[in-house]
Amino acid sequence: MLKHELARCLQEAVAEAQQAGALPAVALPEVVLEHPQDPEHGDFASGLPLKLARAMKMSPMAIAEQIHRHLSLPAEIERVAVAAPGFINFTLSDRWLSGKVQSILDAGESYADIDLGKGKKVQLEFVSVNPTGPMHVGHGRGAVLGSTLANVLAASGFSVEKEYYVNDTGSQIHNFGRSLYVRYLQCLGKEVSLPDDGYHGNYMIELAREVLADEGDRFLLLSEEEAVSQLAEIGKDRMVERIKQDFALLNVVFDIWFSEKTLYQGGQYETAMELLRSGGYVTERENATWFTSTSLGEDKDEVLVRSNGAPTYLASDIAYHYDKFLVRGFDWVIDIWGADHQGHVGGMRAMLKALGLDPERLTIIIHQMISLRWGQEIVKVSKRSGDIITLRELVDEVGADACRFVFLSRSADSQMDFDVELAKRQSADNPVYYVQYAHARIASILRLADERKIDYAEGDVSLLCTESELTLIRRLVLLPEIVERVAVSLEPHHLPYYAQDLATVFHSFYKQCRVVSDDEALTRARLKLVGATKIALARVLHLMGMNAPDRM
Repeated sequence: MLKHELARCLQEAVAEAQQAGALPAVALPEVVLEHPQDPEHGDFASGLPLKLARAMKMSPMAIAEQIHRHLSLPAEIERVAVAAPGFINFTLSDRWLSGKVQSILDAGESYADIDLGKGKKVQLEFVSVNPTGPMHVGHGRGAVLGSTLANVLAASGFSVEKEYYVNDTGSQIHNFGRSLYVRYLQCLGKEVSLPDDGYHGNYMIELAREVLADEGDRFLLLSEEEAVSQLAEIGKDRMVERIKQDFALLNVVFDIWFSEKTLYQGGQYETAMELLRSGGYVTERENATWFTSTSLGEDKDEVLVRSNGAPTYLASDIAYHYDKFLVRGFDWVIDIWGADHQGHVGGMRAMLKALGLDPERLTIIIHQMISLRWGQEIVKVSKRSGDIITLRELVDEVGADACRFVFLSRSADSQMDFDVELAKRQSADNPVYYVQYAHARIASILRLADERKIDYAEGDVSLLCTESELTLIRRLVLLPEIVERVAVSLEPHHLPYYAQDLATVFHSFYKQCRVVSDDEALTRARLKLVGATKIALARVLHLMGMNAPDRM
């Protein structure tokens, strides 16, 4: 990647200047290249002289001049300039830029693929809520974050697996089965009441009716304990299937649906607990089993097994992550959690230390809550169900593409207002519509060329030299950097920002440059540029899990 090549050139220039005695021998900080906001300042800029000034006891401008003198530049760079108060600015060659159009066309759908991961085995686990109710809009945000990061990491050379952890054992599943049993009995006309801590949503009544229709009244012949156990399993399977269907509507597909129950059946739980005991990280007190996480720097110890013998969520998570790292052998695990799990992060890192693993191999992303807004009205309940607004209702209302784009438009740690009316609007002020319309407009131009039988395969891209054309190409060549940035930072909100920027620059190019004209040579060149833009725009839309429509 060019910015890495320029960083290497700067490092070599400093080393040569130091060897020549023109600069003092001091340690070199990280060399960072940025894109100046003002095009007059070039395509890349480095503030390295400003970072070196104190250590070298020289003015940044004097350092910049010495680095400039010793620079050996790649052919992609046309001009280098030193600018106050101590920047080194690089401007790309117009010829190199125009040549990138053909490179993009040659790469096709693989454009912007990079080899950052080098096959490293990565697991993304996200959503993973109890299968005891429908998915709500907050779950949708985590699902879109996870699936988009999976797309980007796969494009960056990682071997990626997406996983949903199914909490199919424990008190919540038992409570779910008990609630379903009560609703089942009520459907049969029995006078029974749902406990206050049961699941009260209308979906439980619908689920009970489905079970009655398929299974009949056979559960009346069982003991309550056995009926609850069987109904919990049947209800869980049905809810998991609904969850799969909901996520399919949002273009989210998991590779693995991992059962928590298998951790106890397969021995991972006992093995992980024995590892903690042998390391001296387990103690017994107050009739419970504790993880002594304070010995690993945490503020408090955590309960692993309650006094009634039931494992806690932390105990299951320890066994689960033992399985991820030491059984299945993932090099890197990324967990995406809702804001209500913030307090568990420290305990998870302590757990890795206790298992003898590097905590840096686990990355935990916390995403904040979402508020739905209809114009000026913030809506907390569904007008149709009297309950929380489900993910399926939102997708039905605005579409999967709008959901995905809006969920990605803010960083995960920012709270979000989802403006439903704006997401449905078919106008330029709706960024989803604006970006997809750019792709549809490009497709219409290429259809026109096809109808007129214009063969632009041999178009001469060196004819692309106007400011509008080169500005568009400059945006196109940024996509590999965007992919790398998202893969390194795990911040996919850079994708919708890039998509909007690329769409804006394309619309500007379209207004200023007639693509199909009487100038046959220029027409063929510009059609190549339009084709390359279509590739880049479709790629970023697909990385976000969205459609790239040819007609709107």
